[in-house]
Amino acid sequence: MNKIIIIAGPTASGKSALAVKIAKELDSEIISCDSMQIYRKMNVGTAKVTKEEMDGVIHHMIDIVNPDEDYSVNDYAKQAKHIIDDLHKRGKIPVIVGGTGLYIDSLLYPLTMGAKDDAVRLKLQEELANFGPEEMHKRLQEIDPQEAEKVHANNTKRVLRALEIYQLTGKIKSEQEDREKELNYDTLLICLSPERDTLYGRINHRVDVMFLNGLAREVEELINDGYNFDMQSMKAIGYKEFKDYFVNKLTIEEVKDLIKLNSRHYAKRQITWLKRYEFANWFENSTDNKIFDLVKKFREE
Repeated sequence: MNKIIIIAGPTASGKSALAVKIAKELDSEIISCDSMQIYRKMNVGTAKVTKEEMDGVIHHMIDIVNPDEDYSVNDYAKQAKHIIDDLHKRGKIPVIVGGTGLYIDSLLYPLTMGAKDDAVRLKLQEELANFGPEEMHKRLQEIDPQEAEKVHANNTKRVLRALEIYQLTGKIKSEQEDREKELNYDTLLICLSPERDTLYGRINHRVDVMFLNGLAREVEELINDGYNFDMQSMKAIGYKEFKDYFVNKLTIEEVKDLIKLNSRHYAKRQITWLKRYEFANWFENSTDNKIFDLVKKFREE
């Protein structure tokens, strides 16, 4: 089975710098696994890795779509897996770095619960309006009795989601949930989780630096270019908080404090997600020498 290395963890945990060191050690390339760094023109608020920080290492899946384009987990998985395959053909172990849980899942497993398609979802919603919840639940019973038994017909959101997954993947939701972690690749998963006060201090400092680097100006330029807060990209932390600022409901300091708060909450959710992976190797410090011992062993196995 082909190998991949994933460097994951909450925001501001030191993932990017560690990934560069490992990629240089392996003479490999990096694939970003960040749902915000995919967007062009959104550099400051996403803490996008700079050319200097890349240190000569090729980075993929950064700046690939415009802020007004919708981009699904499925889209990400297809593109990223193509790059992974190419690196394997060239005899390299891909180094994947990021903290977007659904993106990580989409690479690890053959059946992604993250599969989404706006057109399919809209069609199912139309059918719900035309035929009612009982009919949609009956359809679910026919394809996935196990899931239908767990979900009441009135829980239309969950019923439609199960139908959407089936239409997109050809697999039923209960079957995907029952998968015994059959991984797509031989995976070394390294998760960084600094001590809480340290992590929160880094997050607060990062946000301060974002504002010094012109975050408010970046958001204003996006608005002037015709992008708005209803777009998927602009609903991200670091951008959505400016919505009330532009209608004079928040001061710039209040926006900054809100971004810090939301970022800390997001970091907690990221850690919770990553704890689902029983095979993860956890480290408090990205400079821990044991990380590189693991990488060396993994490469040689």
